[in-house]
Amino acid sequence: MTIHKEGYPTLAISAIVLGVINLLSFYLLSFDYPVITAIIAILTLGLFIFLVSFFRVPKRVHTVKENAIVAPADGKVVVIEEVQADEYFTDRRIQVSIFMSPLNVHVNRNPVSGEVAYSKYHKGKYLVAWHPKSSTENERHTVVYRKGGKEILIKQIAGALAKRIVNYLQAGQKVTQSEEMGFIKFGSRVDLLLPLDAQINVKIGDTPKGGVTVIAEW
Repeated sequence: MTIHKEGYPTLAISAIVLGVINLLSFYLLSFDYPVITAIIAILTLGLFIFLVSFFRVPKRVHTVKENAIVAPADGKVVVIEEVQADEYFTDRRIQVSIFMSPLNVHVNRNPVSGEVAYSKYHKGKYLVAWHPKSSTENERHTVVYRKGGKEILIKQIAGALAKRIVNYLQAGQKVTQSEEMGFIKFGSRVDLLLPLDAQINVKIGDTPKGGVTVIAEW
């Protein structure tokens, strides 16, 4: 396991702040209130461990398969339905949504190899990630991948806690399946819009792993 580069500033600042809190607690409280000092130490250590865990990048054997669409993120499948596309596409698509809790790995990965046909950031609200309107009203970044004349769309969607979406892709860029395409800090969601003839390999409640689980084939 390694720590993602997006976590370096957050972890450095957190280590300094939590370290100062513990030093003040030790010098001001430890002699008269040792139990309180111990509680503060345990709580701050727990918080720092949580932050380290959030930015973790576990070692995995990633999937690279010609006709596969792999999960772009870890999480839980919360939506599988046919919808009318509201950005880039004008036709109907199958939407597969993956909700990422703060405990999930938050690295986002390319679901297919190919070319980035479209990449656009949208400012927006911070509704809870499972809210039906989060796909269209929340802060989000939309990417369309083109491969062999077919296209799929992905939305990185900020949740109530996520205030920063990171996306590394630009239109015209060539990408490889399962490589990193971005990161969302704290609870969030990823939507995929797939062709109607795509074969869906997951069901609601499944917990795919980003870059590993084949969620659909085309």
